[in-house]
Amino acid sequence: MSGPADWLKRDTGKPDPKRVVASLPLAVLLLGPDLTVQSVNPAAEQLAGQGARRLVGKPVEELFEFDEPLILTRLGEGEAQLFARDAQVRILNQPARRLDVMTAPVTHCPGWQMLVLHETVGVEALSGDGAGAGGGDGAALRAPEVLAHEIKNPLAGIRGAAQLLDRKVQGKDKALTELITAEVDRIAKLIDQMQSLSRRSLEPAVECNLHEAVRRAQAVIAAGQRKTVTVEEEFDPSLPPIHANPDALVQVLLNLMSNAREACEGSASPRIAVRTRFASGIQLHAGPGGKPLRLPIELRVSDNGPGVSPALRDHIFEPFVTAKKNGQGLGLALVQKLVREMNGRITHDRDEAKGWTHFRLHLPVAGSVKA
Repeated sequence: MSGPADWLKRDTGKPDPKRVVASLPLAVLLLGPDLTVQSVNPAAEQLAGQGARRLVGKPVEELFEFDEPLILTRLGEGEAQLFARDAQVRILNQPARRLDVMTAPVTHCPGWQMLVLHETVGVEALSGDGAGAGGGDGAALRAPEVLAHEIKNPLAGIRGAAQLLDRKVQGKDKALTELITAEVDRIAKLIDQMQSLSRRSLEPAVECNLHEAVRRAQAVIAAGQRKTVTVEEEFDPSLPPIHANPDALVQVLLNLMSNAREACEGSASPRIAVRTRFASGIQLHAGPGGKPLRLPIELRVSDNGPGVSPALRDHIFEPFVTAKKNGQGLGLALVQKLVREMNGRITHDRDEAKGWTHFRLHLPVAGSVKA
């Protein structure tokens, strides 16, 4: 493979693609099937503080130490696409720094990949929105097109099987087949919206009932669990309709309630509580059009599990941050992205004295957000 010197050859006609890559301000490294560096552009040399001769031929894991091991795992898969925003990376013996990390397979060259690195200029502020710890923007995630395709194919099979079962079952079992069909449709719709999580959802927020969304999420979780954990409810029936995307809101609640169930399942007396109330003091200072937007509706999902490790609490909404052994750390980042698209905010806190972990959604009232 050619090195950076070849990329910089003069061309009096149309720009050579290699020269275009050499001109990029992003660090670009070409990796072979064995994950060794085969070529780099000048920006990569500058980022690493090493010339191409010292970088080419080196295994990527010798050059880069990623705080999130999933990045190397994805690289090892060969054909995976990845976009990790604001990841902590150590290059050679340099101090760790925050970088945007992107990987993509090279078309028509099985096993070959591009590793693209971009230094984060600064950490995005929450601009006084009261979101609390764990800033990160869920828009940092980008679900690859191929992943969406691989998920939607089996979903179509599940839907077809549910429709066949619906013709044969009767009574209360019909409600289960209808639930399966409805959930498959909802998931497929969400996949269409989130193939690129940096793109704003195509479905606008509308007037909807918060408690109906909670009930729907509970029904989905209960249908898929053999061992049921009772959910304690404390609802304020006087709450007005909220401004939200109903399908996205159900997805948010599914994530939060499933996490709560997993967090407390090892407890002697597992408890999950869902509470809704007015929280008149919450206000988003940079709402649509730059005008202040009140978020008076609060939904709290709580569990009496051991809670998140203190070392992770300030980062739980960031991509690839997880305390689960087999987790990917994408769920809460996705939750934050969906909530923000509805002009809401989500926060996390731990009550050590009482042994409860709380996730709080703050949402606007229907009619308060102008298109």
